[in-house]
Amino acid sequence: MWVGMRERERTGVRRTRALIADVRRSIDAYMADHDGQCPPSLEVLLPELPGAVLPRDAWGRPISFRCPGYWDTSRYELISDGPDGLPGGLDRIE
Repeated sequence: MWVGMRERERTGVRRTRALIADVRRSIDAYMADHDGQCPPSLEVLLPELPGAVLPRDAWGRPISFRCPGYWDTSRYELISDGPDGLPGGLDRIE
């Protein structure tokens, strides 16, 4: 039973990392087309995002987008709160 739960969690982490990589490509393309300016929100990227829907992690929660970033103000941040859903938790995915 524990092995199955762990594997589902690992699969979710892999899926969420792949999703964040796709969203990063869309954000980077937007920034390249807009002189390095951040998109005001992920909604403006909908035409470029896979499935044209707002990104949600493997657990159904929205991906957090912050630009400029909290930790590095010269970049942006995309964050999933991870399997436990706790903001800033140790299992977050960036």
